[in-house]
Amino acid sequence: MRLLLTWLINAAALFALPFLLSSVTVTHFGAAILAALVLGLVNTLIRPLLVLLTLPVTLLSLGLFILVLNALLFWGVTNLVPGIAVTGFWSAFLASIVYSIISWALSTLLLKKDGQS
Repeated sequence: MRLLLTWLINAAALFALPFLLSSVTVTHFGAAILAALVLGLVNTLIRPLLVLLTLPVTLLSLGLFILVLNALLFWGVTNLVPGIAVTGFWSAFLASIVYSIISWALSTLLLKKDGQS
């Protein structure tokens, strides 16, 4: 149940992006749900390998290259999923940061920690 709620929270965060950033378009909530699923799979399966491969650059940039990697993955997913679009890399960079903040805030508000009532 928690996984489903997390997926819906991430979809809601994606759906909220066009209201905050004009460079992001989401045509319907179904596209946001599909993009949240693909983004979750990419972050689970591909991102750890890319982080490992880019470790020297990440260390030289004091970890800031992770933001670039997140933007590239976000931009790639929006290019794959129909119904969601980002105009360019810098838009994807900003959108990935805003998406993370919205997702974190909604998760903090809506999901309870284990052991809390």
